Amino acid sequence: MIEPAIEVSDVSLEYRLSRSNIGTIKEYAIAAMKRQVKYESLWALDGITFEVQQGEVFGIVGPNGAGKSTLMKIMARVLPPTSGRVIVRGRVAPMIELGAGFNSELTGFENIVMYGTLLGRTPERMRDRAAEIAEWADLTDFINVPLRSYSSGMLARLAFSVATDIEPDILIVDEVLSVGDAAFQIRSQERMAKLIEGGASVVIVSHVLETIKDLGDRAMWLDHGRMVMIGDPHEVVAAYEKTVGETKP
Repeated sequence: MIEPAIEVSDVSLEYRLSRSNIGTIKEYAIAAMKRQVKYESLWALDGITFEVQQGEVFGIVGPNGAGKSTLMKIMARVLPPTSGRVIVRGRVAPMIELGAGFNSELTGFENIVMYGTLLGRTPERMRDRAAEIAEWADLTDFINVPLRSYSSGMLARLAFSVATDIEPDILIVDEVLSVGDAAFQIRSQERMAKLIEGGASVVIVSHVLETIKDLGDRAMWLDHGRMVMIGDPHEVVAAYEKTVGETKP
């Protein structure tokens, strides 16, 4: 029996939001010692359970604040859940908040090494791969230029090139296909399609619902941290669109 690529079992995540009017770290430390800090619980996820099979493309839809990005970060091992269990089998390529680990004062080459290391690869591998990564991103002439000189499109190309410079078992994609200019979106979609054809399992979040219907084998609808529906992507998207239409003024 083939084990699922991802198993999410009764996963919940709580954020504790401070409601105290505290302006500095010193004031916070003093208030915490005196137990004067007041918190409010926000459950970003509440009892989520599902599986992603080997080679499956699994889409997630839902409104802003539904918990989609939080769930992606848990599967990417960026956040630990408050309760429940997540099992991820295989090498993961997380494409979440691309370029979040970049340093504008470092060069393109230095950021390739640093960002790749943050994604779990060795510095030696990233140094060896830097030239090809920059070439794919059309940034060969800028590899030794500080990132503060890059445009937003150049940053997006570099981050995507680093993130996809492996043959992963699992892709975790959060709205990546909607960044960059039209030419970059076509190239990124082509690379994504190649990785999918290679047998990678994919979890994708997108507000472009046609993407979920076109790529997905199954889909899940999240709302306020809870699973509303899971199943055929066309049926899930249709049900979600109907609800969105009914709530519009």
